Order: sequence, then C-alpha cells, then structure tokens
Amino acid sequence: MMVRTAIVCLAVFVALGASQAPATSITYPAAPGPGKGAHVVLLAGDEEYRSEEALPMLAKILSQRHGFKTTVLFSVDPDGTINPKNGKSLSDPAALDSADLFIMSLRFRAWPEDDMGRFERRFKAGIPIVALRTSTHAFNGFAKGSAWESWNYNHEGGFGKRVLGETWVTHWGRHKVEATRGAIDPEARAHPLMRGVDSLFGDTDVYEAYPPADATVLARGLVLQTLAPDSPPANYQKTRATDKQTQGVNDPPMPIVWTRLHKQDNGAANRILTTTMGSATDLEDEGLRRLVVNGVYWGLGLDVPARANVTYVDPYEPSFYGFEGFRKGLRASDFEIGKKVPGTPLAKPGASR
Repeated sequence: MMVRTAIVCLAVFVALGASQAPATSITYPAAPGPGKGAHVVLLAGDEEYRSEEALPMLAKILSQRHGFKTTVLFSVDPDGTINPKNGKSLSDPAALDSADLFIMSLRFRAWPEDDMGRFERRFKAGIPIVALRTSTHAFNGFAKGSAWESWNYNHEGGFGKRVLGETWVTHWGRHKVEATRGAIDPEARAHPLMRGVDSLFGDTDVYEAYPPADATVLARGLVLQTLAPDSPPANYQKTRATDKQTQGVNDPPMPIVWTRLHKQDNGAANRILTTTMGSATDLEDEGLRRLVVNGVYWGLGLDVPARANVTYVDPYEPSFYGFEGFRKGLRASDFEIGKKVPGTPLAKPGASR
C-alpha cells in the first residue's frame, strides 16, 4: 500500500510540475472578426532586429482587431527565457502543424530536424508566407549533406532566394546611419496589399535586393541621409555587389516590398509577401503595420479592408536594433494582453529614452 501511495504521489507531483512549467510560446484567442477560423503563426527568431518584441505586437493586432487566432513562437533557452541568439531553438513547434499562414522574422536559424520537418510540411502544403527583413536569410548552419543543407542562405541563395525571391546580399544604405522611405509604385497603389498604405518609413537601411522576374515589386526604398523621417534622400554613387557596376544609390531605388507565387512540386503554391523592412522600430510605422496586416488577408484569400485597423492593443515601446542590448530574461508570458513588457528598451542613437 505504501509503495502504491508513493507512486500515486509521484505521478501527481510530476503532473503538477508539468502543468506549472512556464509557457514558451503565446497564443492570443481570436476576437470576433473576419479572420475567424484561421490560425496565424508568427516566428520570432533573429539576433538583431527585435522580432521577439515586434511579433507579439502584430499578433495582438491580428487577434483583437481582426479575429485571427495567433501564436508567437520564440527562440528560448532551456529554462524558457527568450534568447534571440539561440539559433537552434523554436519554442512549441507543434503549433506549426495547424498554421494557416506564417509570418516570419528569422535570421540564420538551424532548428532541430523534427522542427524543420514540421515547418516544411506546412510550407509544402502551400500556406502563404509574410516574410520580414532578415527572413531573406532565415536559415543557416545546416551541415553539408544534411537534409536541410539547401536551405542555408549561402547555398545558391537557400530558402530566401528560392522561395521569398532574394537572399542576403548586403546593406545598400549605411547601417544605423541612413533610414528608408518607401516609394510606392504608382501602379501598385491599386493592389489590395497597398490599401490604406499611404506611406512607408523605417529607421533600418535599405538592403540590396534583386527579386526574380516573376515577382511584382510594390515599393522601392529611398536611402535617406539620416535616420529622421523628414531626411532628404541620399545622393552618392554605390557599387552593386552582384555585377560590380556603379549607380546612384537611389537611381533606381532598390525593391523593398514584393510579392510572388512559389510553386511546389506537388502542385501546391504559396502566396509570398516579402519586405526587407521589419525591425521592431520599423513597425512603429502605421503604413508598415498595415502592409503586414493586409498581407495576412491577401495571403489567405480574404477581402483586404479599405483601411485596416492597426492601432496597438497595448502600449508599444520597441528597442532599437543591434546585436547587443536585447531585453534579458523575457518570457512568453510577459507578452500577455494587458501586461507592460518589463525591461528598458534599447534607445535609438541620440534619443532621450
């Protein structure tokens, strides 16, 4: 009897321990809205641009303003704390199985084989993808001969070039010095993705990028002289990394927003929206937030609102980008609705905060 009692107590203790383990992802149930029934999974995993701060903000907007169920997955350490530098981690990967759309903000990830398999299965099913900033070089570090070797950014462009339309090339504007103003193509203004997008601005620099011929470029990025939104465009010559030819840095401007249809061998096809903007501070821009929200509607084949509501659900004070300075000790639960995210955000150079 004593042995049986001990076994039961141990089982209860283990069960309680499991139930009290801190969550490593966060799901926002859908409020009433057009997105009812669709599950958007947001993948936060980059060391520099603070996707761990930005994607919960977007997920809240999509769930509370538009009716999508949203789940944010992070890079975490074994104790459950968020660590954007842990490139081999994807929290709660089972959430990938029910994703109807991915929003990616990844850089140089090398997830375990099972997690990559889950991602690939949903990807090959043809679900749409909204890809931000460094997602052009989302994956790296898979060993030669690995099933995922071809996903590495430097393997003929990897996932980024093959699927999104571009891989990492180089910084076209001066990093942390020259911001980006979007020049929306006049013909693109009629595209559903640009509904309500009056302008685009980000304090990240323009990337050098050459989307393929089957892509539709919606906006190009004017390199500005400073990080200020009212800065005039830069005016100097720049040598392209690809063919070593020289051009004016804004003549023509590099593409910063484009779409394409990625066709799978199995007949499925993924609607792709890629933007090389997308840091946490870039997403303070209303136009960029609206572009992302529009991308979810468009990707899922829903009618894009005339002017999607992108008002923050909770106060949003993002950190400036950088490889150091991310908020230490954050957990998924810190991004619950109604909570103030702890820690002091890294300030933009010259800013008061």
